[in-house]
Amino acid sequence: MAAAVTPSWQPQEQGFKEICTLLEQQISHSSSSADKSQIWNQIQQYSNLPDFNNYLIFIFSRAQGISVEVRQAAGLYLKNNLRNVYNLMQPEYQQYVKSELLPCLGAADKHIRSTTGTIISVVVQTGGVSQWPELLQALVSCLDSSDLNHMEGAMDALSKICEDVPQILDTDVPGLAERPINIFLPRLFRFFQSPHASLRKLSLGSVNQYIMLMPSALYVSMDQYLQGLFILANDPTAEVRKLVCAAFVQLIEVRPSILEPHLRNVIEYMLQVNKDADEEVALESCEFWSAYCDAQMPPENLREFLPRLIPILLSNMAYADDDESLIEAEEEGSQPDRDQDLKPRFHVSRFHGSDDAEDDDDDDVVNTWNLRKCSAAALDILSNVFGDEILPTLMPIVEAKLSTVGDDGWKEREAAVLALGAIGEGCINGLYPHLPEIVAFLIPLLDDKFPLIRSISCWTVSRFSKFIIQGIGHPKGYEQFDNVLMGLLRRILDDNKRVQEAACSAFATLEEEAAEELAPRLEIILKHLMVAFGKYQRRNLRIVYDAVGTLAEAVGAELNQPVYLDILMPPLIEKWQQLSNSDKDLFPLLECFTSIAHALGPGFTQFAEPVFRRCINIIQTQTLAKANPAAAGAQYDKEFIVCSLDLLSGLTEGLGSGIESLVSQCSLRDLLLQCCTDDAHDVRQSAFALLGDLARVCVVHLHPRLSEILELAAKQLEISKVHQAISVANNACWAIGELAVKVRQEISPFVLSVISCLVPILQHAEGLNKSLIENSAITLGRLAWVCPDLVSPHMEHFMQPWCNALSMIRDDVEKEDAFRGLCAMVKANPSGALSSLVYMCKAIASWHEIRSEDLHNEVCQVLHGYKQMLRNGAWDQCMSALEPPIKEKLSKYQV
Repeated sequence: MAAAVTPSWQPQEQGFKEICTLLEQQISHSSSSADKSQIWNQIQQYSNLPDFNNYLIFIFSRAQGISVEVRQAAGLYLKNNLRNVYNLMQPEYQQYVKSELLPCLGAADKHIRSTTGTIISVVVQTGGVSQWPELLQALVSCLDSSDLNHMEGAMDALSKICEDVPQILDTDVPGLAERPINIFLPRLFRFFQSPHASLRKLSLGSVNQYIMLMPSALYVSMDQYLQGLFILANDPTAEVRKLVCAAFVQLIEVRPSILEPHLRNVIEYMLQVNKDADEEVALESCEFWSAYCDAQMPPENLREFLPRLIPILLSNMAYADDDESLIEAEEEGSQPDRDQDLKPRFHVSRFHGSDDAEDDDDDDVVNTWNLRKCSAAALDILSNVFGDEILPTLMPIVEAKLSTVGDDGWKEREAAVLALGAIGEGCINGLYPHLPEIVAFLIPLLDDKFPLIRSISCWTVSRFSKFIIQGIGHPKGYEQFDNVLMGLLRRILDDNKRVQEAACSAFATLEEEAAEELAPRLEIILKHLMVAFGKYQRRNLRIVYDAVGTLAEAVGAELNQPVYLDILMPPLIEKWQQLSNSDKDLFPLLECFTSIAHALGPGFTQFAEPVFRRCINIIQTQTLAKANPAAAGAQYDKEFIVCSLDLLSGLTEGLGSGIESLVSQCSLRDLLLQCCTDDAHDVRQSAFALLGDLARVCVVHLHPRLSEILELAAKQLEISKVHQAISVANNACWAIGELAVKVRQEISPFVLSVISCLVPILQHAEGLNKSLIENSAITLGRLAWVCPDLVSPHMEHFMQPWCNALSMIRDDVEKEDAFRGLCAMVKANPSGALSSLVYMCKAIASWHEIRSEDLHNEVCQVLHGYKQMLRNGAWDQCMSALEPPIKEKLSKYQV
C-alpha cells in the first residue's frame, strides 16, 4: 500500500477502498461494539504504515462519491493521529497533509469546514505557524473574500487556533513584517459588523480569547474593541450577546481600568441583559456583579444601581421550570443510588500545622452552575461589600415573597429563604435585632410540604448557627437552639434524598459551632444519626459519616461513655465488616473512624486492634497492587493508602503510648518508609504525618531505620521539592522536629543538612505557606536545643528570619521547645545573636505567657546576660529601637 514518495502522492486503489470500508463500518449504527473494536484494531494496523495519514487526508479532502460522514470520520481520525505523530512524520507527508487541508477551508459542506478548522488547529499546536506560511496567506485571502463559505471556514479555523493556542499568533514569525495577531485583529473587528451571525460570533469569541494575554495589538486597539462591543450589545443572536457579557466580565477581572471611563454604560447594559429572555445570556451577565466586587472596584460606582439590581437578582433566584433540581427533588430516599449519582470525593491528606486546608463553604448542595446559584452568589458578595445598606431594598421583597400563599407560590417562598441565607454573613449586623423572629420563622419551614423548601431552610438556618449558639445562655435562646437541633434531626430522617443531604450538611455546620454544647443531647443525636445510617442510600451515607466525624470532633472525650458508644459503634463496626478492602465506600468510613479515635483517645482501645490490622492490610495490598494488580487481586488506588495512613495517625494520637503493642507486632515501619518514597504527594504527606505521630509515642520502633527516615525527611525540604509539594515538606519538617526531641544526640549526623534546607525556607518566607514557616522555625529550634554546639556557630546566618518566624507562633509546647533551643544556642555562642538582638527581643515579647517556669528563668538569664554584656549605653540603645508595647512585655523579665 505504501507508495513511492513523489510531490503529488497518489493513493493505491485497494488501500483506499479498504480504509473507506473500515471507516464506513466504524460509523455504521448496525455494527456491534465487538465489531467496532475489531474494526478499530484493523484501522490501528493500517496506522503503522508511513503514509496512512495521507490516505486519511485524501479521503477527507478529495474522495469523490464518498459520504460526508465517512469523510468527516477520516478527518477526525487524522486529527487524533496528528496530535501524537505529526512531528515524527516525513516532511513530504507533512507537506502533503497541509497542502490538502487548505482548499477545504471553503468546502461547500459545513461539517467538512468545521473538521478542517479542528485539524488545522492541531497542526498549528504541534508544528507552529512559522513552518506553514501558506496557512496565514490562505486564512487572510479567505477572510477577505466575499464568499460566505470561505469566510466561515477561515473564521472557524482561526477561532479554534485562538482558543487552543492564542499565544502562537502573538509571536514573531520569520518572513513576516508583523505578528499574525496584528494582521488578523482588524479583520476580526470588521466582522463584528458582518450581516452573518456566525461570523459575528466567531470573530468576537476569537478576540475575547486575548483579554487575559492582552497583546499590545489589542491594547492599542482597545477603543475600537469597546466600540465593537457596544455595537454588538443588542445583537439579535443570543450567543453574540453572551460573548459581549463574557468580554465585560473578563475585562473587569483582568483590566478594570480599561472599563472605568465606560462603567455607567456597562452597568446599565448588564442590568438590562441580567433580565435577558435567554438564560445563558442572563447567567453570563450575572457573573459581572461578583467579578466587579472581586476586582475591588470602588463600591460607590455600583451603589446607586443597587435598588434596580437587587430585585433582578431576587427574581432570578427562583427555580427555573427546567431546573434539574426539580426532577431530583422528586426522588424518594428508598431508591438506590446509581454509580453515576456518586460524586467523586476527595480526601484531604493529614496536614500538621496552623492553617489546615479550609473547608469549602457548604453552599447549596447541587451540581450545575446556573442563574439561580449565580444570582445567590452575587447577592452574597454584595451583602459582604455593602452590608446593611442593601436591607431597605431587599427585605420588603423578601417579606412579600415569604407571604405568597398557595402551592403555586412555593418557588417564590423558596427563593426568599435562599436570599436570607445568602445575606446571612454580610448583613448580620442589620439582621441581628430581628434574628430571633427570623429563626422562629424558619423553624416551621423545616417541616414544609415542599422538599426544596425544607432543604433550603436547613441551609439558611445553618448560616445563623453562630447566633443560635450564642443565645444558649438564656432560657429563650436555649429553647430556640433545641428547636433548631430537633428540626434538623427530623430532616435528617426525611424520606427525600435532597433534604437528607441538606440536613446533614446543615447539622455538621451547627455541630462545629456548638461543640461541647451538644453534650447534653448526645444520646438523641446519636440515635437519629444511626437511624439515618440504616436508612440512607450510598451517596448520602457519606454525609452521615461526615456528620458523625464532625460530632466526635465537636464533643471530644464526652463521647467516651458506654451509653453513647453502645449506640454509635455497633452499626459502624457492622458496616466496617461488610465492606471489602477494595470498596471505595470504605474511604468515608475510615475518615469517620479517624475522628472517633481522636475524640475517644484511650477509650478507643477496645476497638483498636481490628482497625489497626485492617489499615496495615489495606496498605500492604495497595502497595502490591501498584506493582502487580493481578497478584494483589485489586486495582491500585492511592486513596486507600492515604485514608489508612490517616486513620493510623488518628489511632496513634488517640491511644498515645497504647499503640506501642500494636506497632511492635507488625511491619508498619517498613511500609511507612515505602510510603515516604511514593511518587504521589498526598501519600508522602500522610506518611510523614504518621511518622511524626509515631515519633512522639513509640520512637523505639523507628530506631532501627532512623538514618533512612531522617535522610528521606530531609530530602523533602530541598527548596525545589518544597515548591512542588509544600504540604509534604511541612509534614516532613514537623516529623524531624518530633524525632529530634526524642532521639536527642543521635540526630547529630543530619543536623547540618537539615539546617541548610530550613534556612532558605525562613529567608524566603513570603509566598510560602504559613504553617511551613512555623514548623521550620520550631524544628530549627528543636535541633538547636538537642545539638546547640552544632547549630550555634551558624546562628548569625538565620537569627533575623528565624526570630521573625518565632514571633508569629502561638503559645504552646512546640514554641517552648524552640525557645529552649534559642537559649541553648545563645549560651553556646552569645556573640552570634548580637546583630539580631532587636529581633530576638521581639520574638521573646511575642509570648503571652511562658507557662514553663524553667524556660521563663532561662529567658530571663539570656536577657540579663546581654544587658551585662552591652555596656556604655549599648543596651539602652537596643531598647530604644523597640516599640513601647514590646518594651512593656519585656518588663516581666525584669530588664
